[in-house]
Amino acid sequence: MTPSLTALLCLAGDLGVRMSCDPTSDVLPGTLPKPTIWAEPGSVIPWGSPVTIWCQGTLGVREFYLNEEGSSPPWYRQPSLEPGDKGKFSISHMTQDYAGRYHCYYLSSTGLSERSDSLELVVTEVHSKPTLSALLSPVVTSGGNVTLQCGSWEGLDGFILTKEGEPKSSWTLDAQRYPHGQTQALIPVARVTPSHRWMFRCHGFYRDTPQVWSAPSDPLELLFPGVSAKPSLLTPQGPVVASGQSLTLQCRSDVGYDRFALSQEGRQALPQRPGRQPQAGLSQADFPLGPVTNTHAGRYRCYGGHNLSSEWSAPSDPLDILVAGWFPDTPSLSVQPGPVVASGENVTLLCQSRNPRETFLLSKVGAARPPLRLRSRYRDGHFRAEFSMSPVTSAHNGTYRCYSSLSSNPYLLSHASAPLELAVLSGEPHPDGHGRLSPAGPRDSALSGSTRPRRSPRCSQELNTRGDRAPSRVVEPCHDLMCPGGSGRESAARVV
Repeated sequence: MTPSLTALLCLAGDLGVRMSCDPTSDVLPGTLPKPTIWAEPGSVIPWGSPVTIWCQGTLGVREFYLNEEGSSPPWYRQPSLEPGDKGKFSISHMTQDYAGRYHCYYLSSTGLSERSDSLELVVTEVHSKPTLSALLSPVVTSGGNVTLQCGSWEGLDGFILTKEGEPKSSWTLDAQRYPHGQTQALIPVARVTPSHRWMFRCHGFYRDTPQVWSAPSDPLELLFPGVSAKPSLLTPQGPVVASGQSLTLQCRSDVGYDRFALSQEGRQALPQRPGRQPQAGLSQADFPLGPVTNTHAGRYRCYGGHNLSSEWSAPSDPLDILVAGWFPDTPSLSVQPGPVVASGENVTLLCQSRNPRETFLLSKVGAARPPLRLRSRYRDGHFRAEFSMSPVTSAHNGTYRCYSSLSSNPYLLSHASAPLELAVLSGEPHPDGHGRLSPAGPRDSALSGSTRPRRSPRCSQELNTRGDRAPSRVVEPCHDLMCPGGSGRESAARVV
């Protein structure tokens, strides 16, 4: 116990008179029932915050005494408050010096009480906060098991995991040490159900100061997907974003959810946002993710939930975010027979690079749907892919770019090619290739699905360029999208 606390607790009332702090000088201890001890606002206090320790006995108490377990006398003494059954010990600024286990006693005209039960006073935010994650995913099924992991790079010796809300629970675990100073602990939690919310935090501590904790980790809530209507997930920026660009994902629904959660495949974070109503009958939450780095590339889903329920909606359809500019490669994009063609003609867009690349992607500027994806072929000193449109319609009008990627991470792309403008005319083009007529119809997105010309018989199934068994691409017939050329050497793929 520090001298500052001694000065604080060894005062008689408001008189500021220093008193003897030895309760055994005049009476024998342990002859009266033990008092009750507690702390307000609680026994776990952030560093620098105030805390009050209360001791309550029976009526007629003259004085209360407080001591810290493991410390030698003097004890700390306060006169009883009116009506005579409570003692108050105040700490204006909590620090690690005041952390420990406390007991209190009271003195009456008939003797000294037994010792109270212990009060463990903890100070937090002394060490940096640890991380808290759920192995595999925080999205779990009702009745399933989940393993939580607390970790730190400060070499902490142990962790305390607490479940917030009702019923409250806590676990204290020894940490395992790993190379480079990392420590962590695994906590299995069995048979979780959505009957109440499962919100967790963890703290860390060193073995020689178990009441001196770190700052709390970020909260982790387990998510139980249900069967209520799935929301929609979209991005105003489109599915292809440049490295360093700002990115916002929007989760929206006409169900009227109070909150939304966003998950990224393979990541532990599960950020939540309250729902807002941009218009009647629609609830929405925005998730700003920029500036974009390679960690933002991947597959996302979102969920909707109500405040009074721990169960969430069914997951939204997946949204793939592709980050361009990650590889030092800029492919070229050309078109045959030319950038101005008549409606009904066959058109081929050629994307190629001298650098070894496994996959090429073709994107239409402003299109909401994902780019087309083709495996590359080596020919004439270039790695290349041919994207065929046959026949073209007004829906193919627009500006195109292409990218290259590697199968090791299909969500990271090269720099974009120079833009290529394609114009589809309603009549025959002029022999010089520039055309005499205006483009046919509105310039709808060829990737948006807004126009559906006749189905091409040459469409083939999609290739899985990721090299795994996950359903990373949905096979769709090529309606308003490009199909491979008649050679059959390459396949059109749609990223959805």
